[in-house]
Amino acid sequence: MFEEILEDTAQTNGLREVNTYVKLMTGLGGIILCLLSASYVGPLVIALIFTVSLLVLAKIDPWVYFELFLAPFWFAVFSVAVIVLISGGAHVLWEWHITSWFTLSVTEESINQGFYLFCRVIGGMSSLFFIALTTPMTDLFSVMKRCRVPDIVIDLAMIIYRTIFILASQIVQVYRAQVMRLGYSGWRESIHSFATLAGSAFIASWNSGEDLIRAMDARCYAGKFAMLGELRPVECLPLAASIAFLAFSALVIALTGTYTLIQVVP
Repeated sequence: MFEEILEDTAQTNGLREVNTYVKLMTGLGGIILCLLSASYVGPLVIALIFTVSLLVLAKIDPWVYFELFLAPFWFAVFSVAVIVLISGGAHVLWEWHITSWFTLSVTEESINQGFYLFCRVIGGMSSLFFIALTTPMTDLFSVMKRCRVPDIVIDLAMIIYRTIFILASQIVQVYRAQVMRLGYSGWRESIHSFATLAGSAFIASWNSGEDLIRAMDARCYAGKFAMLGELRPVECLPLAASIAFLAFSALVIALTGTYTLIQVVP
């Protein structure tokens, strides 16, 4: 299962022993800097640095990283395409008058805006993947506990995290069984198979919840789950590298605030 691969990656990557707070500071700092950037250069630099760090320092499988990026990449591409077509601008490169009140156009300004937003998405997702691929959820739950997040919120997050994987596993198993039995060979068969898949997933999630309740009762659950994460000491080298990355990224953003993909002539 792909979700098991992600959890295994977070548990065994090359940056596993780095302090959780340092990794969170680096990843969240990258996201904030992408949001503050006024040009496309800063987010691209952040995405490049995080990608190299994950592949070289964390030793993440390139194929796993590529698969992770597919969904947000195509989402960003289609979203940016819509933005480019409807944003408008003074320097028109192409336009299509569909009706008297609705026109699609591609302008130099819309291309700059679309590419800028696309780079922000890529930079933000790289920052988020840095946290997800190097920090197990158990460590994040421990950080939430130390940040005085209410216990009920942490327990709910742990239950939801577990249930998502159980539900996804059940869906994949049923879907593969249906495909092997030609369950999606036709239109009618596809509708029937999808309905069966949805019902099976609902029943599996219900049974999983009941199993969890019985397991909690058997372990004398008293309103609080045990926290298994551990906080590692802050080492000088990772902390210095994180600060240097954030400082360098902030400097790039400050120096390239007026850069655009296409130089628009007034």
